[in-house]
Amino acid sequence: MFKKILIANRGEIACRIMQTAQKLGVATVAVYSDADREAKHVAMADEAVHIGGSTPRDSYLRGDVIIAAAKATGAQAIHPGYGFLSENPDFVDSVAAAGLVFIGPSAKAIRAMGLKDAAKRLMQAAGVPVVPGYLGENQDPEHLAAQAGKITYPVLIKAVAGGGGKGMRRVNRPADFADALASAKGEAATAFGNDAVLIEKYVEKPRHIEVQVFGDGKDALHLFERDCSLQRRHQKVIEEAPAPDMPPEMRQAMGDAAVKAARAIGYKGAGTIEFIVDASDGLRADRFWFMEMNTRLQVEHPVTEAITGIDLVEWQLRVAAGESLPLQQEDLTINGHAFEARLYAEDVPAGFLPATGRLEHLKFPPGARADSGVRAGDSISPWYDPMIAKIIVHGPTRAVALSKLRRALALTEVAGSVTNLAFLGALARHKGFARGDVDTGLIERDIMSLTSETPACDGVKALAVLAVAALPQDTLTGFTQGTPMQRAIALSHRGEALSAGLAVQGPDRADVTIGDRVIAARRRGPDWGVDGQSARVVVKGAKIYVFTADDTYAFTAIDPLDRDTTAAAGGKATLSPMPGLVKAVFVTPGQSVCAGDRLAVLEAMKMEHTLAAARDGIVAEVLVEAGQQVEAGAALILLEDEA
Repeated sequence: MFKKILIANRGEIACRIMQTAQKLGVATVAVYSDADREAKHVAMADEAVHIGGSTPRDSYLRGDVIIAAAKATGAQAIHPGYGFLSENPDFVDSVAAAGLVFIGPSAKAIRAMGLKDAAKRLMQAAGVPVVPGYLGENQDPEHLAAQAGKITYPVLIKAVAGGGGKGMRRVNRPADFADALASAKGEAATAFGNDAVLIEKYVEKPRHIEVQVFGDGKDALHLFERDCSLQRRHQKVIEEAPAPDMPPEMRQAMGDAAVKAARAIGYKGAGTIEFIVDASDGLRADRFWFMEMNTRLQVEHPVTEAITGIDLVEWQLRVAAGESLPLQQEDLTINGHAFEARLYAEDVPAGFLPATGRLEHLKFPPGARADSGVRAGDSISPWYDPMIAKIIVHGPTRAVALSKLRRALALTEVAGSVTNLAFLGALARHKGFARGDVDTGLIERDIMSLTSETPACDGVKALAVLAVAALPQDTLTGFTQGTPMQRAIALSHRGEALSAGLAVQGPDRADVTIGDRVIAARRRGPDWGVDGQSARVVVKGAKIYVFTADDTYAFTAIDPLDRDTTAAAGGKATLSPMPGLVKAVFVTPGQSVCAGDRLAVLEAMKMEHTLAAARDGIVAEVLVEAGQQVEAGAALILLEDEA
């Protein structure tokens, strides 16, 4: 086994690899960019080396600098994680030339699977079923159009290089082919520097089912399948293992095909054979076809680990160090069911735009595995993938595992950035998904219901009000023998102002008034409950976060002493920002004032606050005098109407 390895990656996968390496007694070296100086993976490693600027091309894609860091620190091997340099055969060759071990497949195997058209020809020769289509080198538009006609519409145009849905277009009729081809080629050229495409038959009800394979360069086996059909714009959202409703004969056929694919290229390490499945007539052993091979560890590998009990990173290290496959095919069995949900910092209502922000609060639930590369207090960088964590659950059955996923998502707390957490929760509750009736078009068909925002109810608003009040436990603060004193509290939520009243009835009782409704709140231990229910509330400075089972609601407390108390009636009225005592009045009726002039001093919450004129004008009325107690919102001084 290696004594020290370098992880040429960042974020959650770097942390994941370090966990296993350290479990095996292997020292780890992290690399980091300017943006990642204080990152979690840097803190976890035994050593860390700075490799350049914040952009990937200035740091994590600099293979020569990474190899130099490995040699300088005495690392014997480099683990690439996924993304960045993980499927770059030139980097693999450079690692070997430097006398180091690449923890992954050979450069030859990566090249064999790097172009989709060449890979499919190789798979055909190995006896692996492939989607009907055109894989030839002739890229003339008229020739490609003729081939599409032979395949029959609808067809799918796909870039031969790269992935992630780039350079991919569905075409439903011949009249649309030319425009779609030009668009796909242009996108492929920009993304991959290669505008070549292939054409496939488009599967009407496609499911994306992939098989985890593992080889030692001499032999290979599979660790069963994962269903990754729940996708949006070709990006996976929730993955599961095994695939729901998978017939035993189809599992056998897919596993055999995947092993044939791995053996055909002498594969070494962890890899994934991706299949497209026609589910229009259920799952059948004659309705799956090879799409591509990912010659690396996959993002969703934890669900395979959960159902097999195998640590895939440990296997990677052992095989890279020269060991044979740790187990044989007959030693592997499926235990239960697992789900993985990808939690991202992204603005779902704005079209799933990547988001940034400082994670003021981050808490994962007990009973779930959370692979994360960030901690509370870290910032989501604009330079990299905005993943916060992968939430993984395992149960004896699919129904139990799905219930655990729903609960885990409901109990996950993230504050400081918008996330897709509510969207994931809506997916986990989707009736079709619960039945296992999934395909790659499910999310797009139901996108409106899955992304609709649930407005904050009065109970949620009341909990935010109570959090702002910060009433100490076991206290009679604000309690009087007569009518309880009303305290005005102002918040903002999603750009709208919210005014509420709070009347403390006792140490564990309070009434919150929102509009015309009075909500009775009762303290339950350290927390408050309203309408017979409670929610988790976190306060970070002026920010209040209320976490419910369905969504996260962010409020901002408006400091009454900082409010624009002169804005009412176009600046005509100066209002009291909160209950208090008028300490002094500086103006009289008929007096001219300029914007910013002192009008009065109010004593509230043991502080004095000067109320100033919002505009130039003439004092029309002075409605209070020194020594007078006033309520929140009371008009104190009026200016004459503006000419």
